[in-house]
Amino acid sequence: MADDAPDHVHDLLIVGAGPVGLALALALKDAGLDIVLADARAREAVARDPRDLALAHGTRLTLQRLGVWDGLPTTAIQHIHISHQGGLGRTLIDAAEHELPALGYVASAGALATALRKAVDAAGIPVFDETEITNLAAGEDDVIASLADTGRPAPTLRARLAACAEGGLRAGDPNVVEHDYGQHALIADVQVAGGHRHTAFERFTPQGPVALLPKGEGYALVHVARPETADELLTLDDAAYLARLQAHIGGRARLTGVGPRLRYPLVLRYRRSTIAQRTVWLGNAAQTLHPVAGQGFNLALRDVWALADALLRASEAARQRSDDPAASPFDAGAASILAGYANARGLDRLGTMRFTDTLVRVFSNDFAPLRHARGAALFALDLIPPLRNFVARRMMFGARAWP
Repeated sequence: MADDAPDHVHDLLIVGAGPVGLALALALKDAGLDIVLADARAREAVARDPRDLALAHGTRLTLQRLGVWDGLPTTAIQHIHISHQGGLGRTLIDAAEHELPALGYVASAGALATALRKAVDAAGIPVFDETEITNLAAGEDDVIASLADTGRPAPTLRARLAACAEGGLRAGDPNVVEHDYGQHALIADVQVAGGHRHTAFERFTPQGPVALLPKGEGYALVHVARPETADELLTLDDAAYLARLQAHIGGRARLTGVGPRLRYPLVLRYRRSTIAQRTVWLGNAAQTLHPVAGQGFNLALRDVWALADALLRASEAARQRSDDPAASPFDAGAASILAGYANARGLDRLGTMRFTDTLVRVFSNDFAPLRHARGAALFALDLIPPLRNFVARRMMFGARAWP
């Protein structure tokens, strides 16, 4: 275990040992840095995370580089069928058209966290479970993280850089922008007759999108509706709810069963800046997106990879200067490193947030002119391969479409 004496300064403190924080630690395992993670939850709680993640093809490539893809339970998405309720027009995006085995994958957040944690443990990177960070105080030379009182001998951790990858964004923070979509998402597992054939459905309705993502032998459902409609849907028994859901989907898939339904409100929240003095925010600590098109975790992992790359490059440059007695030692929290990272990620981050936000605003209404325009847009996607390819690459690799 790393030295956590009060006077010891780590190179990097990662706040949060979920998939985002663990991925950052693993990406830096060979950098020769003194890294420590802290998570308020027990290790078992992270492994039991019930959420399902839509992993884009670009995310698969990153997880392969991290050495955790093989053995991870996933279900491939080979086809994506996009349509909208109440109008003509649909498009089908096919992996074979892009010469790929799959456009994306569905995996359990708990399973992914478990695979990443095993790799982090194998790399010897310490993780302090059940360790809540109550405050971060950034100074000229380091960040001091205050810990909740649990009887630990060291009430603080110190690091050159703190990467916050735990928890959501707090409303009322002046650095946080918030937009309430006036929608709630119901999530559940759904059974389907005849199997899913690795086809995902994104069905836009006036109240919000309904997505069916292949998962195991059935589907992972994300059903977006207005809050009052969500109230009503939760009161229905399984048979009545399944009938309502089938009416949204139409005859594209015959649904035969539904598991317990959970619900959560949909709000766009994001930090105007994801960096501050010796501090960087990642994942849900940086932005919380609408689930349409499943971009949240994929954006977070691209941020992780870019931050790791920036730190690796700066560390290597410092090693090359090590023979110069006048050269400064490597400082993971240097303002120049964080500024370079933020500049490199600005286009993809803003583009992805705008992409998902625009989809919600354009498709989640029953305004007649827009309804006709939506149909025309879906027809265009289906008829014009270069346009369809652009949308597919955007979903697979982000706004900068890099593999």
